[in-house]
Amino acid sequence: MDAKMIQNRELSMDDYLAMFARRARSILIPALIGPLLGYLAFLPVKKFYGKYTSQSVVLIEGQKVPENMVQPVVSDDLNARIGMLRALATSDSEMRPVLQNLFPGRSSQEIDSILEEMRSQPQLLGAPFSDLSQVTGGIRRRPGQNASPGFMVSYISSNPRDAQRVCEALTSKIVQKNLEFIQASAKGTVDVLTQGLDDAKRTLDEMDAKLADFKRQHSGQLPTDQDANLKMLMTLTQQQDAFTQKQNIAQQDKAYNQSQLSQQLASWKSTQLSTNPQTLQKQLSELQSQLISLRARYTDDHPDVVKTKADITEVKAKLAEISKASASATDSDSERGSAMEPIEIRQLRQQIHRDDQDIALADREIKRLQSAVSQYESHLSLSPAVEEQYKALTRDYENAAKTYQELLGKKSTADLTAHMTNQAQGERMTEIQPASFPDAPSFPNLLMFIGGGLAAGLALGVGIAMWLELRDNSIRTEADAEAALELPMLVAVPWVGPASENKDGKLWHRKAKTKDPDIQSDPLSV
Repeated sequence: MDAKMIQNRELSMDDYLAMFARRARSILIPALIGPLLGYLAFLPVKKFYGKYTSQSVVLIEGQKVPENMVQPVVSDDLNARIGMLRALATSDSEMRPVLQNLFPGRSSQEIDSILEEMRSQPQLLGAPFSDLSQVTGGIRRRPGQNASPGFMVSYISSNPRDAQRVCEALTSKIVQKNLEFIQASAKGTVDVLTQGLDDAKRTLDEMDAKLADFKRQHSGQLPTDQDANLKMLMTLTQQQDAFTQKQNIAQQDKAYNQSQLSQQLASWKSTQLSTNPQTLQKQLSELQSQLISLRARYTDDHPDVVKTKADITEVKAKLAEISKASASATDSDSERGSAMEPIEIRQLRQQIHRDDQDIALADREIKRLQSAVSQYESHLSLSPAVEEQYKALTRDYENAAKTYQELLGKKSTADLTAHMTNQAQGERMTEIQPASFPDAPSFPNLLMFIGGGLAAGLALGVGIAMWLELRDNSIRTEADAEAALELPMLVAVPWVGPASENKDGKLWHRKAKTKDPDIQSDPLSV
């Protein structure tokens, strides 16, 4: 049927199946030849351009000590750390000596080529996985084993043995650099915290010295001393009132004793007039004048004369006694006078002296207490001015102490972490699957070449079948005839030649030979 005839009607599934049955040989032969050609193309590509991939699996084991007891050394992003480990492991200083030991016979240019090839492989260190079950290659998590992160190390080379050896060396170098990185991080953390702790201790000592010096300079004026100052001020005021009262009592006692002394002295002096030497001498002179005057008038036996003589004798006796006492005396005049005073007067003088002492003592205590009260009042008045400075120093000291305590705790934790790392109890990387030996190349892929050949063969076969169908102008069905003639079918003439029955029970007649190229057969169904 020609293209116009196909366009004049819609093709059904039976039409497509009939086409496939007619052109099956044209489709299947290229489809079978394509995989063979793909395999033949695979062999030279494998020989000259084959690449082999060796892989190893590195497991990241968490620290064995609970993290709530000891913080881990590293807590950074695993992707970033793997990138850092890749850069360290593939550096010239780290990997060149390893490659020179692996390939002693190779030149420096060949070693450089391996290094460049290693750095250019994006899949050298695969993305980290969170569970072993995500790793291809048959590794599975054992029962009871926790999910552990890890990553794969891959290296591609044209030689399978070289791929395995380089992958194994690279894996060992990565595990080693990770251990060195963790140990260096732990040591660096300890060193930094040690230096910070020393600085914090020095700052704390300086703040402590400043605070102590400030307390010495403003003793009694600090806000913490305000309550004590108030209590002491009240105590001093009470003591001052007590000494003032005692002074008043002593002054009253002194005034009373002085008045008693004045009375006693007046009484005593009146009695001392008769024993006074001057008085006696005057009295003697008067008695002698009176005796002369009496003798002039009376005889010696006259009672007045006798009495006057007796008085004169008594006065002379007293004067002699006084003269004798004054000659034998060794004390001062005041002491003699006081020794001659009655005991009552002397006691009054002593009491007055004690009153003076009490008054003087009370006066001294009152002055001392007044000075102390003034001092505490000045402390209270200066406290608000000192309070701000004291608060600032106290705040700085507390901050320094807090910083020191925090650094001390972190230093202790860092020491434990460093000890844990050195004892292999911290996080570490373990090679749980050694570098594999690649039995088959990763490129070219045999299945890909065979699959590509099969796909190309099918495409070619389908294209040939379609081309043959488009060039075939045969009319095989009534629908083809209606489409070709563009007229409806009125009658069908049965075929009387040899026929064969199809699966549906319909008779399909062989083509009739005719010279008309447009009508080569007349299929009729009965």
